[in-house]
Amino acid sequence: MARTSQEDRSHVELITVYEICRILGASLDLKRSFREVLNVLTAHIGLSRAMIVLVDEDDELLRVHSAVGLDREQLARGVWHRGEGVIGRTFRSGVPVTVPDVTQSAEFIDRTGAFSQRDGQMMSFQVEPIKTEHTVLGVLAAQREVQGNARLSDDQRLLHMVAGLLAQAIVLARAVTEEHQRLQTETTRLQKALAPEPRGRYALDNVVGVSKEMQQVFGEVHQAAPSRATVLLRGESGTGKEAVARAIHFLSPRKDAPFIKVNCAALTESLLESELFGHERGAFTGAVGDRRGRFEQAHTGTLFLDEVGDISPSFQAKLLRVLQEREFERVGGNRSIKVDVRLICATNRDLEKMVKRGEYRADLYYRINVVSIFLPPLRDRRDDIAPLVAHFVERYNKDNRRKLKIAPDAMEVLTHCYWPGNVRELENCIERTATMVQGEVIRGLAFPCRHNRCLTQTLHHLDKDDAVAPIRMSGPVPGTGRPGARDARLPAPVRPADIEPEDEDFDAGELDDEVLRIGPTAHLNGTERQFGNEPPDGERERLIWAMEQCAWVQAKAARLLKVTPRQLGYALQKHRIEVRKL
Repeated sequence: MARTSQEDRSHVELITVYEICRILGASLDLKRSFREVLNVLTAHIGLSRAMIVLVDEDDELLRVHSAVGLDREQLARGVWHRGEGVIGRTFRSGVPVTVPDVTQSAEFIDRTGAFSQRDGQMMSFQVEPIKTEHTVLGVLAAQREVQGNARLSDDQRLLHMVAGLLAQAIVLARAVTEEHQRLQTETTRLQKALAPEPRGRYALDNVVGVSKEMQQVFGEVHQAAPSRATVLLRGESGTGKEAVARAIHFLSPRKDAPFIKVNCAALTESLLESELFGHERGAFTGAVGDRRGRFEQAHTGTLFLDEVGDISPSFQAKLLRVLQEREFERVGGNRSIKVDVRLICATNRDLEKMVKRGEYRADLYYRINVVSIFLPPLRDRRDDIAPLVAHFVERYNKDNRRKLKIAPDAMEVLTHCYWPGNVRELENCIERTATMVQGEVIRGLAFPCRHNRCLTQTLHHLDKDDAVAPIRMSGPVPGTGRPGARDARLPAPVRPADIEPEDEDFDAGELDDEVLRIGPTAHLNGTERQFGNEPPDGERERLIWAMEQCAWVQAKAARLLKVTPRQLGYALQKHRIEVRKL
C-alpha cells in the first residue's frame, strides 16, 4: 500500500531528527555542529534558509551564530536587541512565532537582508526559542516559500524538536567549558601554593634533574604523591613519565604494595580488556583457567596506565565505569570485584583536542585529569644534559667495567643537539658512542652526527614545529684538516673573502670595518632601509623575526631585510641562529 503524503512527511521528520542527534552527539564544537544541523534541516524538508541566533556574552545583543543560505555580509548584519522584531520578541517571551507572509507583518525586521520577499514569491518566517526549563538561550529561525499545499504547522513541530536538541547541546558544551576552566584555575592555584624553592631542594631517587623546570616537576610530585588522587603525566615520548610514575608510587603510603604498569598502546582492545580485568576459564579460546587482571594484581597499590590516550572509544566506556565505581567483572564472568587502586596515567597526546573532535570521552578525560604533571622536553631543560650524561656514562662504566670520560668538546656537541627522542635518545646515543669509541675518552668527533651518520638525524624535523634543520657547509673539519660537513649549531667563522657579492654595490671589504647592521633602520652602502610591521629591536631579534615572517626561507627573508642572501647568511652565522626547517 502506498504511503500518504502525511506518512512520507513523518518518515522524513524521523530521519531528520535522527541525523541531527547523531551530529550533535559527535562533537562539542558548536560552530561546526550547528552548521551541519542547519544543512540537514534545510535539505530534508526544503527550507530556503535557516539560522541560529544566540546571545553575545560581551554586549548582550542577539547575533547570528550559524546560518545556511546567508553570505558573510548578511551574517555580519544579523544583530538584534532583545525584544526587537520577531527574533527579539521570541527570545524575550520564549513563545514561538510563525509569520505566514513577511510582507504582511509589521513586526518582522530583517536585519540580515536575506529573509525579505523576492520575485513576488510569498515567503514565511518561523522562529522557535532555544530554551531549557528556565532559560532562553537563543532562537532557531527558518524560512520557506509558501505554496498551495504547504503546512507551516508541520515545520513548526519539527523546529520545536530541533530547538530542544540544540538547547541540550549548548548546555553540555558550556558545562564542559566551565569545568575545564575550573580545573585550569585549580591547577594554577595549586602551582601558586607551592612556594618557590631554591634549585636542588627537591629530588627523586630514580630521576636526574637539576634544572628549574625539573625542580618544579619534583615539587609537584612530592605534593601529589601522599594523596589518593589520580595523576595524569603528560609530555613527549622519552621524557621519563614511567620513572616519575614509579617515584610517585614509592613516595606514597602504598610504597610497600605492588606497582603494576600496562602499556595501553601495545595491546588490542580485547587483549587489553583481558589484561586489565582478567578472565574466567572458558571465556574464549585458550582461556584454560582463571586469570587475575592487572587491577586485581595492583590491589592496595598503584596501577600505571601508559599511553592512555590511545585506547579505543568503546574501551573508554568500560574503563570509565571501573574508575567511577572501583569495581569490575572479569571477561566471561558475572561476579563484581572491588579493588583499592591508585591510578597513574600517562600520554603524549593532546587530549583536549581529541575531546573536542569527539575522539576521546569528556567524562573519562575529567576522571583521569585530576592532577596533571607536565614533563618538559629535554631541549627545554638543557641544564639537565650534563648530569644525565654523567649518570649514563657512570652506569655504562659499571656495567662494562670501563673507565670512560667525557671531553669538553663532546659535552658541547651533546648540549647543542635538538634531542627529538628526549632522555631516551640521549641514553641510547651515549651507550652507542661509548661502545664504539676507542680509548678512554669520548670526544666530540666520536659521535655519529659529526660524520653525518646520526641514526636519528632525520627525526629532528618530523612533527616538530620548532625543529632545527642542519645546514651543510663545505670546509675542513676543525682539528683534522679533512673536508667534511659542519653542523649549523656549531658554525665556522666566515671571512669576508669567503663571501662572493651577488650585486654590483656590494663590497666584501666593507665587512672588515662595518659588520652588517639590522636595526629599526638598516644602513647598507649608505642607503637607508625602513621596515614595517613593527619589527623588534636588536640585530639578532630582527633576524629571527624576518626568518619567522618568511617561514625560515632565507631568500625571502633577505628580500624583506633589503640585503643579499649571502649577507643574511653571514649574519645568521655570526649570531649562531639555528635555521629551522618547516
